[in-house]
Amino acid sequence: ETPRLAATHLDEGEAQVQHSVQQFADTELLSLIDEMEQSQSIHKKVLEGLFENGFMGIEVPSHFGGAGLSFVESCIVIKELARVDPAIAGMVDIQNTLIVTAIRKFANTEMQSRILPKLAKDAVGSFCLSESGSGSDAFAMKTTAEKIGEEYVINGEKCWISNAAEASIFLVFANANPSLGHRGITAFIVERENPGLKIGKRERKLGLNAVSNCQLFLEQCKVCVFAILVCASTK
Repeated sequence: ETPRLAATHLDEGEAQVQHSVQQFADTELLSLIDEMEQSQSIHKKVLEGLFENGFMGIEVPSHFGGAGLSFVESCIVIKELARVDPAIAGMVDIQNTLIVTAIRKFANTEMQSRILPKLAKDAVGSFCLSESGSGSDAFAMKTTAEKIGEEYVINGEKCWISNAAEASIFLVFANANPSLGHRGITAFIVERENPGLKIGKRERKLGLNAVSNCQLFLEQCKVCVFAILVCASTK
């Protein structure tokens, strides 16, 4: 296999992706930045454009409706969006490098076929890790997930969660076996319509206001056993 050249050298396909993102950022995004910052929301036209151009499902396999590209293309898209608006770039970054990657690598086949097409088509994802007493020290999280029959019941609170107001898919970290300490921590796919999931207040920020950071409350939030990502020892 021929070694890849330096990241500054793009092949033809990567250069085409770069040009496509540059064109979108300059013609569709740039003129709406001030409006989105003032309204503290993503313009419908921008969000639709991100999905229509495949920027929200870069590494989602093509048979699930995604672009079927690589991490390199993800980096190109994020970089070119950040050149114009880092708020939108941050949302796209979370979608592709955190949410899609985790589900693609660790979710079971059933959840992949259910969730990945949504993320490629019109669903924004949110990465739910931080808590008021568990920021840099993620192992200190208090959110728990108890297995009851064919469901997990999640209880806890999350803070400063990016994309929370816009998202319909949430990757929620919880401890499924507190007796194991941090080794019991794993993640669960929680959809917005899941009973027990509530979006809290939106944080006030100095910038990057087009996308949200919110509190997240999980009160007896039930998810099916298939919603767990294969990471933790829960026995």
